[in-house]
Amino acid sequence: MFVRRVVSSYGGVVTKMFDSPIRRSFTCGRISKSYEEDSVVLSEISKSISSADTESLVRMRNIGISAHIDSGKTTFTERVLFYTGRINSIHEVRGRDKVGATMDSMELEREKGITIQSAATYCNWQKEDKNYHFNLIDTPGHIDFTIEVERALRVLDGAVLVVCAVAGVQSQTVTVDRQMRRYDIPRITFINKMDRMGADPFKAIDQINSKLKIPAAAIQVPIGNEKDLKGVVNIIDRLALYNEGNQGETLRVSDIPPELKNLVEEKRKILIETLADVDDEIAECFIEEVDPTVEQIKNAIRRSTISRKFTPVLMGSALANTGIQPVLDAVVDYLPNPAEVLNTGLDISNNEMKVNLVPSSKEPFVGLAFKLEEGKYGQLTYLRVYQGKLKKGGYISNVKDGKKIKVARLVRMHADDMEDVDSIGAGEICATFGIDCASGDTFTDGSLKYAMSSMYVPDAVVSLSISPKTKDVANFSKAMNRFQKEDPTFRVKFDSESKETIISGMGELHLEIYVERMKREYNVECSTGRPQVSYRESIQGSSSFDYTHKKQSGGAGQFARVIGEMTAETQPRNVFETKVVGGRISEKFLQACARGFEEACEKGPLIGHRVIGVNMLINDGATHVVDSNEMSFKTATQAAFKQAFQNSNPVILEPIMNTAVTAPAEFQGSIISLLNKLQAIIQDTENSAEEFTVTADCSLNELFGFASSLRAVTQGKGEFSMEFKEYQPCPPQLQRQLIEEHNKKGKK
Repeated sequence: MFVRRVVSSYGGVVTKMFDSPIRRSFTCGRISKSYEEDSVVLSEISKSISSADTESLVRMRNIGISAHIDSGKTTFTERVLFYTGRINSIHEVRGRDKVGATMDSMELEREKGITIQSAATYCNWQKEDKNYHFNLIDTPGHIDFTIEVERALRVLDGAVLVVCAVAGVQSQTVTVDRQMRRYDIPRITFINKMDRMGADPFKAIDQINSKLKIPAAAIQVPIGNEKDLKGVVNIIDRLALYNEGNQGETLRVSDIPPELKNLVEEKRKILIETLADVDDEIAECFIEEVDPTVEQIKNAIRRSTISRKFTPVLMGSALANTGIQPVLDAVVDYLPNPAEVLNTGLDISNNEMKVNLVPSSKEPFVGLAFKLEEGKYGQLTYLRVYQGKLKKGGYISNVKDGKKIKVARLVRMHADDMEDVDSIGAGEICATFGIDCASGDTFTDGSLKYAMSSMYVPDAVVSLSISPKTKDVANFSKAMNRFQKEDPTFRVKFDSESKETIISGMGELHLEIYVERMKREYNVECSTGRPQVSYRESIQGSSSFDYTHKKQSGGAGQFARVIGEMTAETQPRNVFETKVVGGRISEKFLQACARGFEEACEKGPLIGHRVIGVNMLINDGATHVVDSNEMSFKTATQAAFKQAFQNSNPVILEPIMNTAVTAPAEFQGSIISLLNKLQAIIQDTENSAEEFTVTADCSLNELFGFASSLRAVTQGKGEFSMEFKEYQPCPPQLQRQLIEEHNKKGKK
């Protein structure tokens, strides 16, 4: 008996035969079971790193700034750059001086007051007479630009999670938390906007514990609250810190105000109790009822933060220039250096064996291209160096295609400015020009064939038709090719039925930004159709099939017969199986059947969208000595698929979005009414003194134009975010309407 099984998840196909599995590269990454296992390997690796490299790595931090929309990430980053001396003056995101924040270098970002692209920079921070080097990436908050967060976290060693003191943990905070867990990123938390009315840092800490399911405790308490915020108290060292000077650049250390002493001791006790749950040394002190020393507490926070068991929480206000410098000290104290994070690759030349990368300049070079951008000097490729040294004028090799490339120019990035360098060591982030590659490609010096895991790329959820208003097709296609290369979540296809170009992305805002960029950067104005939902097709029943494909037109004809059964899969994937006894269908014809199944899944019989959740089994068939060929069996499988699909209670699935709406409390009734009109299923409602947040599951089809409706009912004070949750069967009337529209299009 010959048995084959093909599993396809959302269109991606992996084929396995009992005798020869087909391997795929990029399956092994840095994600590991636990930090305890990693630390054993890291201690061995550290022995092979020279003292000069160790000295350099110990003073290096690769960190990202991540948060929910409008939590103050870019404002926080602007202060970090100012206090580290990287910039000479502070500019606000929507400032009156019309300059805009340094990291929002794109004109569109400054106009809209949002971050669209992640921006990289570097700075230096002095702590206890030691100079530390930070590579810093500011990421967007909108779910539409989630790939920017994914690729930043893929190459970083630690992160600062910014949480709003008023709103607490919001929907996108949960998404960012999930992304940090995906790439095993330790984080410290900064509670921002402490100067706003309704700020409650301890409520936010409770939400971090309950919603993000990570132990968290404050290592500071605020001096004053809301508009009276003056500084913070470091509860570990029991010192008060005040920001003074025009822009908070001077840090004055003083004694704790008498009225805060009880609160400081209470929060210090909570910190020690929380640490006792995650760290053995503090647990022993706790059991023996011994007060741990300042050194013991700091060491325990560092150990448990790096092992991703705990997050220390700091607080302040970036806009009010309060509490930023202690965060930089915490980055040094509690986040890992590149030598404390285990990075692995696959040795392609040795049966894809897992290998540990050594952050040493003496080892052969290994780097990952994580982001592409079109610069004024051509394609700008961002690289993270994991092993070895990258030198200007040297040669590197792309593992994917073996191409050897000369590194003509090497730069360190500062938003859209760049600084030329001659070489970059292990653990650093840099950029180079003139490299033709894709996002996620691995580069080596040519002596190794190591491949690193690429980043996770989510499926697109929204599509719309697009066409240039002028006849400038050359610039239109140039823009499309560039945007696709830069952003893996932006997809372009040509619909042969409607003769339209279709662009797909993560949301309305995502596609709107690209249409606007086409106009500004390529001088191509475009007209767009109504946004379309990326539906899926599936079945809810089962049916058997017996299909014979015959074609005779003189000479050799075509003949193929396939018999089997189609059933529904419980998981959102497609499975193809063959159980043919006695060689009734030969192996090469079965391979053609598998290809026919894959192609049939790409374009469903109902409305031409991708098929998921289908199991097709071929257990018998017939061949003709002369007329049977691979084409015949591929065609027969596709026709049998269509026939069986239509007889198995077919259904159209629509994307359901997890939607979070936040607005002032007086609009709660109007928003609930609006969500009911959209047939949303309300999951949770949270009320605070000033505002409320409602979380609901809603069909994406109903959410088009929701932003305008929300603005109308909340006088422009409401905001919402959405994230793909799952596919569910759409209402029967919508299914009939979609099928009718598709059939009309086909007749045209």
